[in-house]
Amino acid sequence: MSADTKDEEILGKAYDSKLMKRLLQYVKPYKKYVILAIFLNILVAALGPLRPILTKVAVDDYIMHNDYNGLLMICLVLLAALIFQSVVQYFLTYFTELMGQKIIYDLRKQIFTHVQKLALRYFDKTPVGRTVTRVTNDVDALNEMFSSGIVEIFSDLFVIVWIFIFMFSLSWDLSLVTLAVMPILIFTTMVFRKKVRETYRDVRKHLARLNSYMQEHVTGMNVVQIFAKEEHELEKFSGINKDHKTANVRSIFYYAVFYPFVELLNAVAIGLIIWYGGGEVIQSRLTLGVLFAFIQYVEMFWRPVRDLSEKYNILQGAMAASERIFKLLDDHTIIKNPDNAVLLSRVRGEIEFKDVWFAYNPGEHVLKNVSFKIMPGETVAIVGATGAGKTSIINILTRFYDIEKGSITLDGIDIRSLDKRDLRRFIAMVLQDVFLFSGTIKSNISLGNSEITDERIIAAAKTVGADKFISRLPNKYDEIVKEKGATLSVGQRQLISFARALAYNPQILILDEATSSVDTETEILIQRAIEKLLVGRTSIVIAHRLSTIQNADKILVMHKGELKEMGTHQELLAKRGIYYKLYQLQYKDQEIIKTA
Repeated sequence: MSADTKDEEILGKAYDSKLMKRLLQYVKPYKKYVILAIFLNILVAALGPLRPILTKVAVDDYIMHNDYNGLLMICLVLLAALIFQSVVQYFLTYFTELMGQKIIYDLRKQIFTHVQKLALRYFDKTPVGRTVTRVTNDVDALNEMFSSGIVEIFSDLFVIVWIFIFMFSLSWDLSLVTLAVMPILIFTTMVFRKKVRETYRDVRKHLARLNSYMQEHVTGMNVVQIFAKEEHELEKFSGINKDHKTANVRSIFYYAVFYPFVELLNAVAIGLIIWYGGGEVIQSRLTLGVLFAFIQYVEMFWRPVRDLSEKYNILQGAMAASERIFKLLDDHTIIKNPDNAVLLSRVRGEIEFKDVWFAYNPGEHVLKNVSFKIMPGETVAIVGATGAGKTSIINILTRFYDIEKGSITLDGIDIRSLDKRDLRRFIAMVLQDVFLFSGTIKSNISLGNSEITDERIIAAAKTVGADKFISRLPNKYDEIVKEKGATLSVGQRQLISFARALAYNPQILILDEATSSVDTETEILIQRAIEKLLVGRTSIVIAHRLSTIQNADKILVMHKGELKEMGTHQELLAKRGIYYKLYQLQYKDQEIIKTA
């Protein structure tokens, strides 16, 4: 079973005092809504059980005495009570729903803020779907509890209390006869809760598997289709889907048994009242109005009992959801800012690595004792085989991860003493795998930065050659970009990412395999743009194609996490070491391609 599925299986108590105490912290800012809800709850709960009392008065005081005027008056009072109850119920529903929405707004905002603070190490080990589920499905489960669940639980409890008060005020012995079925109800409810709890766990488990399978296979649909695996994957999906259906059907079965049984107990209770109460009426020890009132009270009593059984599921789901949400909020995989961060107004771009050691996993070092210095305005290229540690150098320079030993300085200041946002403000990065957001081309270049004007966006696009294809689009810079830039080619997405980097005018520019996914024509455009971009900036270029970095001021050759060679293109060729071998291999490959 996957870790994601196990996480979805979390299913604590239906009521956990520690979790509830923590959840109530979100209610504190809205105390006035809570107080108002409690008051309205008590009021609306009393208005319902008041009707049988009015019925009793109508029967005993007016119908039995042929008092038509009195009957008309009591009917008007009943109508007024119903209207008043509807008005109170409206305000109760409105304010509780409003409170619930405000709480959910605050909670979603807190979760998203926290997720943005998490280090990349968290996302390395956590499926995206699980994090998204926390913000969507799990918060929705709490929404149901805050907006209606808790309020209706209190409302149902208040109704039951008022019913008992009115019943015992009318007749003690008839009340005890009515409650004779309570032990059976309590036992049945306990069995029902246990069974539903088990099926609820199964439903959640199979739903998690279903979501995980869907997410994985929709994302990798091109692989499924190219290898013609549709039938095979459909068969596997059908099996998971069938398990989910079976768990739901089992849950439905218990509800289908429980509710009719409650109705049966309701009928038995009414039968007992008619049998015992009718005898009392015949012997003139009870009025007919009281008997009518008790029949109404029994009908009224079982409704909140049924509702409470449903609310049990809401509460259980909310507790499970809150446990998962708090597990995310308590995750401290965060690159912390120093307490007294050094503020940077400008940077020269001098970067120095001193004896740097780094590992993604404890004991598995991907960088070992790396030391080098980049002077302001220099262009430094990093080369090496896959897994040599090239991208890791970028990850720790930008503080996506923190190093274990050694130091990294910017203009002589240790980057761990800088605020992360302040550090990254002076760095722009162009990656091999470009990510574009849903929006427009303009918004993807500026990323919502109000300081970047339309003129600056267009100038950046023209500089990198992106303006040529953008100007041919129907809406030009306002052209809609779909999820991940699906409607644009790889080269076009790459050009937009270059325009984005230029628009931010960084002092330090990082190019990570930035031209590896584009065609020759686009690469020529980008190389020209890069030449303009590099002027006056400290630049770090990671590239597999050594032909693109021959003019770099310095080339770092990485091998198995260690810096093995450093120098210019000509110096490294003269050493006839690792760089020389890499160059020879690529040169031979190019010759083979030309010959072919």
